[in-house]
Amino acid sequence: MSDDRHSRFPDARADRSRAEHVPVTPQTQSPVYQLAFADEGFLCREELRPVRLQLELLKPQLMLDEKGVESTVVMFGGARIPAPRDKDKARTQTLADLSHFYDEARSFAQKMTEKSKATGGRRHVVATGGGPGVMEAGNRGAVDAGGESIGLNIVLPHEQAPNEYVTPELCFNFHYFAIRKMHFLMRAEAICVFPGGFGTLDELFEALTLIQTGRMEPVPFLLFGRSFWEKIINWEALADAGTISEQDLDLFKFVESADEAIAVIDAWNPVPARQNLPGRER
Repeated sequence: MSDDRHSRFPDARADRSRAEHVPVTPQTQSPVYQLAFADEGFLCREELRPVRLQLELLKPQLMLDEKGVESTVVMFGGARIPAPRDKDKARTQTLADLSHFYDEARSFAQKMTEKSKATGGRRHVVATGGGPGVMEAGNRGAVDAGGESIGLNIVLPHEQAPNEYVTPELCFNFHYFAIRKMHFLMRAEAICVFPGGFGTLDELFEALTLIQTGRMEPVPFLLFGRSFWEKIINWEALADAGTISEQDLDLFKFVESADEAIAVIDAWNPVPARQNLPGRER
């Protein structure tokens, strides 16, 4: 739509300002009188959930489009993994032992952001959940490279503020987990999963399922820390049981370092999306 056509109607922002400066009367003070898009009570009604879902999908989409972000490198991982300098404060020895992955995540993000800067910040943009631990390391690595990174936060009962390294103009907050997950994967050209807990496992298996079922195009899918992942998940047992196929074990690769991960991504040869599984209807 052209600017001329836009100008034929009052600007919504201007009308909202006008509506806030009307004479004070019983009618204008009634919540019913408020413009629908300016009425927070109305927008938070149960019946408006479909609208809120659409808004959460649309707002980051528009902001990322305006910033020219075409593709992302997604980094999932535990919020409880400390930086090596803080490993003495870790609640378990295992978390302390995993602290080196903070540095690997930071190094990986720095090197990917250097690649991103070569594209004008359009491609290879680091995206994290915006929290502490591995997420902080990812956003911090982008800062180390003098670039920008995305943080996709979500409102939780005991959630802290976004980590200080997320680019403010790319720091989003969500109410709906489902829409947040969509934004993680809509632009993803690589997925890197570091050791983590329930949230990390949720993101790992959801993304793998989308690729396995052909609902998402295959991308480099890297699991940092073979010993961790093979300890908590018996991948071969799933294949032996027949609940997944042997081919499904090729959907991801184990890596140990930032350099190894980047080498896999650089050597990636795109393959067609997975076809429908036997016995499964589209």
